[in-house]
Amino acid sequence: MSSRTIQDKQPLNTSPSVNFLNGVTKVAGGTMLVTTMLASALVAGGLVGLAISFRNLPDVRTLKNYSPPETTYIYDVKGKHLASIHGEANREVVPLNQISPNLKRGVLAIEDSHFYQHQGINFNSIGRAVKANLDKGGVKEGASTITMQLVKNLFLSPKQQFTRKLAEGVLAVRLEQIFKKDEILEMYLNQVYWGHNNYGAETAAQSYFGKHASELNLAEGAMMAGIISAPSDYSPFINIKSAKKRQAEVLDRMEALGWISAQEATSAKNQPLKLGTVTSWKGKDLPYVTDTVVQELEERFGKDVVEKGGLRVQTTIDSSFQQMAEEVVNRAARRLPRYQIALVAVDPRTHFVKAMVGGVDYKKSKFNRATQAHRQPGSSFKPFVYYTAFASGKYTPDSVILDAPIRYRDGTARGYTPKNYGGSFSGPMSIRNAVMVSANIPAIKVGRSVGLDKVIQVCRSIGIKSPIEPVISLPLGAVDLTPLEMAGGFATFASNGWYSPTTSILRVTDSAGNIILDNTPKPKLVLDPWATASLSSVLASVVTSGTGKNAQIGRPAAGKTGTTSSERDVWFVGYVPQLAAAVWIGKDNYRPLGAGVTGGDYAAPIWRSFMSKALKDVPVEYFPAASQFKRPAKS
Repeated sequence: MSSRTIQDKQPLNTSPSVNFLNGVTKVAGGTMLVTTMLASALVAGGLVGLAISFRNLPDVRTLKNYSPPETTYIYDVKGKHLASIHGEANREVVPLNQISPNLKRGVLAIEDSHFYQHQGINFNSIGRAVKANLDKGGVKEGASTITMQLVKNLFLSPKQQFTRKLAEGVLAVRLEQIFKKDEILEMYLNQVYWGHNNYGAETAAQSYFGKHASELNLAEGAMMAGIISAPSDYSPFINIKSAKKRQAEVLDRMEALGWISAQEATSAKNQPLKLGTVTSWKGKDLPYVTDTVVQELEERFGKDVVEKGGLRVQTTIDSSFQQMAEEVVNRAARRLPRYQIALVAVDPRTHFVKAMVGGVDYKKSKFNRATQAHRQPGSSFKPFVYYTAFASGKYTPDSVILDAPIRYRDGTARGYTPKNYGGSFSGPMSIRNAVMVSANIPAIKVGRSVGLDKVIQVCRSIGIKSPIEPVISLPLGAVDLTPLEMAGGFATFASNGWYSPTTSILRVTDSAGNIILDNTPKPKLVLDPWATASLSSVLASVVTSGTGKNAQIGRPAAGKTGTTSSERDVWFVGYVPQLAAAVWIGKDNYRPLGAGVTGGDYAAPIWRSFMSKALKDVPVEYFPAASQFKRPAKS
């Protein structure tokens, strides 16, 4: 709304003629005139005295580059709101033309009806306030204009002292010399406190009425305008009777000023109001997801920017996938009441995290096991070893390895003697069969043959950052990794070697829409296509005929079970070309899950349940055959 529109609606006989230079206000009425002139003289004299110490006052020119603290909003990949992150001030800044004329007129009517006539100070109001305060023997009534309120909120302490009032006046005049009226009103409406930690018209409108500030009708705008002077007294969430009484005062003032008709005022007073909800401290939707996103944002931008910078964060999370994942984990948790469960799903084409569940009950434990729990992956680590073997050119899925007892020197008297799960040995067997039954001895032998340092290099190339040591037992999962790292690593196998950094954040903009972080995928081929296709073929056999048969989903899928010694951690990590997922089950205290608990029997069914839901309407795709690619030369 333009200043012209508001001024045109003001009665001419209510607009005083102010001569700011001599401080004389032409107002009818003898006593009032004397009081007003006295007040004006006192204030003018005070201003002159205060002007001598101008250097001690803030420079209002800094407001040209001022950005008030704003709430950060987090959304899923399709734009669904997930969370609002802020410090003390929950605020969303909007331009003046996106604030309803009903709210603007209401605020001006009750707070400063001569806003577009004065130059920062309304001497007529000062006169009335001085008389009232003299009569009552104390500071009972103020005379602040909207401009004075703005500089007080931005630059001065809230203590009501005469010297502070003088400072308000000086700063208000300065502000009016630099900024246009509409600019001042816009700053004020975005700065002012509306209660319940809501700062600014947009956030308050969303909270009180569940709509944008631009959509407020007359009844709603008048009620919000009335809240400003005492949010704790006039909030409709606290006392609807007081809020309605204050609303009526605003409407009566607007009618008296001629800005609305009597009929409009009566209609607004009688209009039913549909209140919103207190949203300033709204709980986070998908808390494991939003906690992870906030942590990543704070590491990149700092906590202060996240809480006050007004970021708009589009995550990679698909809420429908997330809901499926949570339902699956919750159902499994009812069957396994003493266990913790984590599930992470990653899109191999983008390496975007599509779903993330960090535990069975966020309210009981906010620890995100999907991203923060470093647990041994057991045999689900073997695919990294066998890929390295295939990429070396020395091995194929049909290469034969002897599965027999063996002992390695490890600096101890007894040495290291690996064993298979169950204690038996199978003699000569192909790598395909070794992976299908999850034999340990072949994995140890192949890992030592190709070099454990090279296995670690492969892990690094596909985004695994956790510490890894080249110990003899590394091929059996003697390393601590997160479910997110496992899902991201297998996603690179699913894409046949194409890699982008795994992320849960797609894009971040500031409140003006400027992009400050863009994680649009830029895939790079980091793995050998023949070796990766060969690995997918082997891991597909695990699902069709091996330890992962409980992961069958009626379409080509590849994966690997994992069970650590003493059954402390069980896994299934698997993929189709369009989606990879890791499921981990364990206890936070690292105690055994129980004899006979394996990844194939416990984790694979959870994976199957999630993937079946997630892929319900997704076309079947097949893994590329290794024959399409050239086998690497021996290295």
